[in-house]
Amino acid sequence: MAPLGILVAVLLLLVAAVMGHLPVTLTLERAIPASHKVELSQLIARDRVRHGRLLQSAAGVVDFSVEGTYDPFVVGLYYTKVQLGSPPREFHVQIDTGSDVLWVSCSSCNGCPGTSGLQIQLNFFDPSSSSTASLVRCSDQRCSLGLNTADSGCSSESNQCSYTFQYGDGSGTSGYYVADFLHLDTILQGSLTTNSTAQIMFGCSTMQTGDLTKSDRAVDGIFGFGQQSMSVISQLSSQGLTPRVFSHCLKGDSNGGGILVLGEIVEPNIVYSPLVPSQPHYNLNLQSISVNGQTLSIDPSAFSTSSNKGTIVDTGTTLAYLTEAAYDPLINAITSSVSQSVRPVLTKGNQCFLITSSTAIFPQISFNFAGGASLILNAQEYLIQQNSVGGTAVWCIGIQKIQGQTILGDLVLKDKIFVYDLAGQRIGWSNYDCRSEFVNAGQLSDNSSRRNVPQKLIPKCIIAFLLHICMLGSYLFL
Repeated sequence: MAPLGILVAVLLLLVAAVMGHLPVTLTLERAIPASHKVELSQLIARDRVRHGRLLQSAAGVVDFSVEGTYDPFVVGLYYTKVQLGSPPREFHVQIDTGSDVLWVSCSSCNGCPGTSGLQIQLNFFDPSSSSTASLVRCSDQRCSLGLNTADSGCSSESNQCSYTFQYGDGSGTSGYYVADFLHLDTILQGSLTTNSTAQIMFGCSTMQTGDLTKSDRAVDGIFGFGQQSMSVISQLSSQGLTPRVFSHCLKGDSNGGGILVLGEIVEPNIVYSPLVPSQPHYNLNLQSISVNGQTLSIDPSAFSTSSNKGTIVDTGTTLAYLTEAAYDPLINAITSSVSQSVRPVLTKGNQCFLITSSTAIFPQISFNFAGGASLILNAQEYLIQQNSVGGTAVWCIGIQKIQGQTILGDLVLKDKIFVYDLAGQRIGWSNYDCRSEFVNAGQLSDNSSRRNVPQKLIPKCIIAFLLHICMLGSYLFL
């Protein structure tokens, strides 16, 4: 039995060593009361407005909590919390890969909502109340970089770096830029360092119009995760504080929440597709669409990328939107495959179905991208339950028709790990149960060519391995 005791002791030491490198457990919270219901048509209208918002050393892993839910019938969105200034003040900001700038509502803001239907406390940033805040002048190099991407402007009268983001329906925000501290939870070499700070430049909103003034789903601002120079991910990586990669895993159940790190979540089944170069957004080269393994007959030009065409990944959009030339073939293929089992109906222009059985009868959809990467969607990842009629469920296709860009929103991004590798100019994804309690984002290097150390759900793996070895050892040494 002595060799077995030594074996178990060694294994326990290995477990302790590995467990010592796990980050803290992420707090996942429900964001919106389930009683808050909205019509699908309202979501489409909101997303249509949203599409106008698509604005042009030692490394560490920065960890953010995630709140909110994709569920469109509780006015779905995902958001996180950031702390800004000295002393730090907390703000809830929407996670948005479709824009670049982090901005929050500021004191004396005109049109900024004061309450939120998300049951969160809204706050206002006051530069005069932060001992480390400073205004960004036109002569600042960071302001000049923003001019190239229309993320900043300059007033010759005040010499102050400013911004105005105007949206299609007249809603928008404007304000000025402030430099101040962002407070971070940073994982370095497996240990959590709290209260670390980095100076960043962010927007201080003094005016909001349109949908941004509504309180039903109001947050304090928007956290742009774009790849342009004004984004926080670009600012932190240029200071050598984080790698040029971030990852998220958005929970798709009714409780919502998820995982968000400035770093890489490593999972062996991730497939990658290269980003289309020289684009302001996260554009991917969609090449074809398949339904139950059969490639649809769609003109390849429908997927080409130009100033107002192409396929982008945007966490700020609730549903998914498919360019017109590809939409009709997809809807027809889905409808044909289930026509013997369900009753197709049109509800306010949306293709819906009366279903008395399970949605398992619906086909699998595959969006096929350059590099051999496919985004596989099962029924629950493109259907939305609208309501019930006489005990019969009404399910609608959440993918909508749009002219111009195809947009992959939260509906199809949920329950998947997504890795935005800016250094490698690619995006990867894999199906994943985002409800998992533990995720380790791995150890990062300042050498962008090196891959992170794969670490995933280590506790379960170690326990299973330990039990297996102990049983084997008991057998061998009897």
